[in-house]
Amino acid sequence: MRTRSAPRTRGSRRAHRIRATHSRATARVTATLLTAAALLVTACAPGSPATPAGGTVQAALAALPRTTPTALTPYYSQRLRWRECGVPGFQCATMKAPLDYGNPDAGTVRLAVARKKATGTAAGRLGSLLVNPGGPGGSAVEYLQQYAGLGYPERIRARYDMVAMDPRGVARSEPVKCLDGRQMDAYAQTDLTPDDQRERDVLVAANRRFAESCGAHSARLLRHVSTVEAARDMDILRSVLGDRRLNYVGASYGTFLGATYAGLFPERVGRMVLDGAMDPSLDARRLNLDQTAGFETAFQAFAKDCVRRSGCPLGGRGASPARVGDRLRAFFRELDARPLPTGDADGRRLGEALATTGVIASMYDEGAWAQLRDALTSAIKKHDGAGLLSLADIYYERDAGGHYSNLMMANAAVNCLDLPSAFTGPEQVEKALPAFEKASPVFGPGLAWASLTCAYWPVRATGEPHRIEAKGAAPIVVVGTVRDPATPYRWARSLAGQLYSARLLTYDGDGHTAYGRGSGCVDTAIDTYLLRGTPPPPGKRCS
Repeated sequence: MRTRSAPRTRGSRRAHRIRATHSRATARVTATLLTAAALLVTACAPGSPATPAGGTVQAALAALPRTTPTALTPYYSQRLRWRECGVPGFQCATMKAPLDYGNPDAGTVRLAVARKKATGTAAGRLGSLLVNPGGPGGSAVEYLQQYAGLGYPERIRARYDMVAMDPRGVARSEPVKCLDGRQMDAYAQTDLTPDDQRERDVLVAANRRFAESCGAHSARLLRHVSTVEAARDMDILRSVLGDRRLNYVGASYGTFLGATYAGLFPERVGRMVLDGAMDPSLDARRLNLDQTAGFETAFQAFAKDCVRRSGCPLGGRGASPARVGDRLRAFFRELDARPLPTGDADGRRLGEALATTGVIASMYDEGAWAQLRDALTSAIKKHDGAGLLSLADIYYERDAGGHYSNLMMANAAVNCLDLPSAFTGPEQVEKALPAFEKASPVFGPGLAWASLTCAYWPVRATGEPHRIEAKGAAPIVVVGTVRDPATPYRWARSLAGQLYSARLLTYDGDGHTAYGRGSGCVDTAIDTYLLRGTPPPPGKRCS
């Protein structure tokens, strides 16, 4: 759930991009558990039903009939034509799915699929392992080719065909299209902390232009990029791959996608890992508010680490996280009035919006904290905004030529279809500002205003908050990181409490998601489950 510099993201792909960029220069650091983290873990215990803030328990997502409808038989029986696709060892294909599952004769959508075949013997093969890095809007194919197909443990890759599919509307799968590069540059720089009516009007106009552009350029697709539809596409892929059950590792938004699949097709769930879990029972405003608090928790961990090091640009030894936050807010106010030069070929300067995005980008992985310290030092002491601009560009997936991936556009399209807007207009945002400021004095105001995008969306939401129980599914491993900024730990606890067969694996650490991030305890537990089908014991906790 992500628009501009709000934390409304369900994606771990961004964390992997930041981590890959940063790991070449800096080793990972470990932050200290903060008391504030305890505020994020007061959710339902595993095995208890999830109850939203209003006290009403929503209906659970209903499973679809086990028998495949006759109208869908051609899709389930199609044969994929695999071909080499530019990356050694990987094959690609195109799969067809109905544009509208309610009317399968209304046309098709073409979905990009990639795989890397198992490296071990045929006798040891466990089938396919579908991976999704989140977003929504992250390219699963790119994630497979650049990370999962090469970086997953060798013993996993030996026994599974590693598979990915870009969800409908994403990257290679008939991407949602909205703004061009120049227009996205302007959109990304729009002030998200308006000081007066004129600035509020500018922000509203920017959101309207974005939404209208998506409607103009992607009218056919925009009504059919929901998570439910993407989950149904996954079941077609399971069938055409020849697998009786779906084995799956999903991160961040990928957990919502995987849990939705489990709710729709519980008897077809194989070995499923949901890492950095979403809570489907929450409405958009609650999700945004929880994520705002999550980013504040991550920032406090960064602040506490920063002041222990010489040269911290936001304070010296002994400075409290609150004091560090005060100094960062003061820096943002200075940028709001006087943006910094960056040396950018397109003339972009570092204003408050892009600087905030750069800081938020670094909260996804504590391995990027050193890079953030350097970028802040250059900006504050040398008046050079290039470092923070680079972090913002990684976050937005903007290349040096000024071209953006469609991440931001697909992200909004899926989010705005899955849930009604957090706010219907600027008046509601203004009323909610105190709650967001309480959740995060550093990021709250900007993140509240960034929640406004869906208010002007040209397509009405088709989804709503709901529980997912997946009765009858095989054991599902839900993973939560205690100080995860984008998917707060309480969400993992809540999802594990909803899913009847869930086992919660807790990582007492920092950053977004847990698998493959340096904890041997986490990796061993997940690898054992994927290879043997044995979930971690109840209450398993790793550091």
